[in-house]
Amino acid sequence: MTFSKIRSVASVALLTLAPSLAFADELNAGDTAWMLTATALVLFMTIPGLSLFYAGMVRSKNVLSVLMQCFAITGLMSILWAFFGYSLAFENGGGLNAFVGGLSKAFLSGVTVDAMSGTIPETVFMTFQMTFAIITPALIVGAFAERMKFSAMLVFMGIWLLVVYAPICHWVWGGGWLGNWGVLDFAGGTVVHINAGVAGLAACIALGPRKGFPERQMPPNNLGYTIVGAAMLWVGWFGFNAGSELAADNVAGMAMAVTQLATAAAALGWMFSEWIAHGKPSVLGIASGAIAGLVAITPASGSVGPMGSIAIGLASGVICFLAATKLKRALGYDDTLDVFGIHAVGGIVGAILTGVFAATALGGAGFGDGNESMGAQLFAQLVGVVATFLYTFILSFVILKLIDGIMGLRVDADQEEEGLDIALHDERGYIL
Repeated sequence: MTFSKIRSVASVALLTLAPSLAFADELNAGDTAWMLTATALVLFMTIPGLSLFYAGMVRSKNVLSVLMQCFAITGLMSILWAFFGYSLAFENGGGLNAFVGGLSKAFLSGVTVDAMSGTIPETVFMTFQMTFAIITPALIVGAFAERMKFSAMLVFMGIWLLVVYAPICHWVWGGGWLGNWGVLDFAGGTVVHINAGVAGLAACIALGPRKGFPERQMPPNNLGYTIVGAAMLWVGWFGFNAGSELAADNVAGMAMAVTQLATAAAALGWMFSEWIAHGKPSVLGIASGAIAGLVAITPASGSVGPMGSIAIGLASGVICFLAATKLKRALGYDDTLDVFGIHAVGGIVGAILTGVFAATALGGAGFGDGNESMGAQLFAQLVGVVATFLYTFILSFVILKLIDGIMGLRVDADQEEEGLDIALHDERGYIL
């Protein structure tokens, strides 16, 4: 027997006797290819998806301002995530590990070309999570659109990423206390949507309403942009939800299926609710309903089955319609593009109903670690919702008030009337 044959036999024996050792932390090409694709899809959700969705809903004099905000946030969050955000969210050492990560991975220390995160390169995992850190603050833009200074927005978003987003991300996904409690949040119901929606509410209150709200009519400038942006978000969301499995496997396949079903149900739920309430179904309504469904299925996408996802989608479409119309009018806050009504409310609906439809008897994958009953899982989900709501609102409001005291949050009345495109960027979105 030649040496090469002996080596081959020895290799086979090693793989047979110690498969876990042989394959531990080895790169899986299929998983890596899927995660590279999912990462690109989630970035696509912000630029151009969310950017166009928002740009179409503001007035024509502010269309460039929201495009600029989303684009600038993409750049700023990318750098801050590399410097500190990734480490604060996913580093597992230190005495405060239940609440926030450490700084051993600051400036991406140790994230080398050979570093692995399970079966994919850590560089891919880091960048995938970066795209979540980009879209979450970008979502907040819709709440204060048409009235915040660009400079104040940049300062707020930079602080918010490190003080609010990164710790909550760690609580759920980085080995923190909510994850250890068994809270189910597969792709970001608390981390992304409740977080962004509640921060948006804090911004609405801190800034106050737009000039002329609610008496003056402020119709969208281009619903074509909005429906195209919503369609891009719908497509990109498969990377968001199915990508959160971090593997190309059957769980990712189910996450994709339930995402499609929930979104369809929510779009129809909002459409028919609006049709009944106002006499006609609108393009803005069905687009908003689709986003509500995408939001609500996000925390549940790795835990529920097809029929559960339809129930979650239908509930979110109807409830978010009521929140964006009845609730906003009753409470009087000026959430320009319904960030709280869709993202916070939709995220809460999805987070709570995850505790119901994760039950195996209802077609789900089962409850989180330590939760042996639906009651226990519902309690854990409620703890996650309340903790995120309180932490985000209090910290966001404090940050906003500090910035307001130092440099001012809001453009002056003349700039607001002129429009932020000209006042802040000296450009026009449309040439008449």
